[in-house]
Amino acid sequence: MVNTNRTISRREMLGALGATGVTALAGCSGGSGDGETTDGTTTGGDGGSGSDSVTAAWVYISEVGDLGWSWAHDEGRKTVDEKYDWLETEYTEAVAPEDSERVFEQYAQGDADIVFGTTFGYQDPMFNIAEQYPDTYFEHATGYRTRENMGRYMGRIYQPRYLAGQAAGMVTENNTIGYVAAFPIPEVIRSINAMALGARSVNPDATFKIRWVNAWFDPQTSKQAANSLIDEGCDVISQEQDSPAPVRAANEADVWASGYNAPMGEFGGDNYLISPVWNWEEIYDPTISAVRDGTWESDAFWGGMETNLPALDEWGPAVPQEVKDTVAETEEKIVNGDLDVWAGSPFEGESDEFLFQEMNSFVDAVDAEVPE
Repeated sequence: MVNTNRTISRREMLGALGATGVTALAGCSGGSGDGETTDGTTTGGDGGSGSDSVTAAWVYISEVGDLGWSWAHDEGRKTVDEKYDWLETEYTEAVAPEDSERVFEQYAQGDADIVFGTTFGYQDPMFNIAEQYPDTYFEHATGYRTRENMGRYMGRIYQPRYLAGQAAGMVTENNTIGYVAAFPIPEVIRSINAMALGARSVNPDATFKIRWVNAWFDPQTSKQAANSLIDEGCDVISQEQDSPAPVRAANEADVWASGYNAPMGEFGGDNYLISPVWNWEEIYDPTISAVRDGTWESDAFWGGMETNLPALDEWGPAVPQEVKDTVAETEEKIVNGDLDVWAGSPFEGESDEFLFQEMNSFVDAVDAEVPE
């Protein structure tokens, strides 16, 4: 997999996206609350003089030991915590969105200089608390609202999804790929579409079947959904879940599996394909460093594979070399900016605002309708 082996600053990362893309995304908050951007610009924090030490806090939707979304964020936390002796980190796990406002407020009232909320459901609670505590910085993952002291961040995981889709399209024999999905929101729909487009780029007959679990973390239901897809003839299973349950189910049924969030090869055995994964330290490092040196600003970060934030796991032990070579060639084109995942699709030319929060339909390769 391509790895830059360099932690670039947040400002450099934003520059890599290009001014047009950043401005378009920054302007898609759409609300009119105090401090919320509505004119396509980003707003800065107070640009303080910096600090000798920084305390950063994370709030997670699930337990960090579940090898999923929260695990990946916590790996990023641990990486920066171990790197800097001037940094203190704290976290609270398994916080439901309805309880998050209380947790955010506790951190703001305490010694936290910056608080990270790591799931979409935290957006509005964090937005409310950020207004009440203007001297604390807040960062929200996956959402679209900002304040002067609240930024947002996400990675273009649809790029490694496209690559995983190519791998799935090359190994399937039934031309039917199953996807265990969380919620029918743009974030998930975007990933499904990207994976389907990747599969179709190497296999015009590939199709996707979807099972909605309506939960980010529900191992039992996720496994049942995977088994249902396998019973319907899917010989590759993919997922948008915070546990390796679908990968386990695929391995038990002796079909290929692609995971998500974290390396899941130990659960897939010889049936493991590859997984789109997160390297969250690539955003946490420059963000926390900016807090320390007084240059933190509220912005809307959406970095691609060129930043190494969204990436691919290592290949499974039985993946054919032809698959690896094809994906490596495509990955290089994506990283270099020579391939747009959405080119040739109904979403070609759409703005970042649309891609980020308005995508609500499937490409032809997906045998499903978006639930209302």
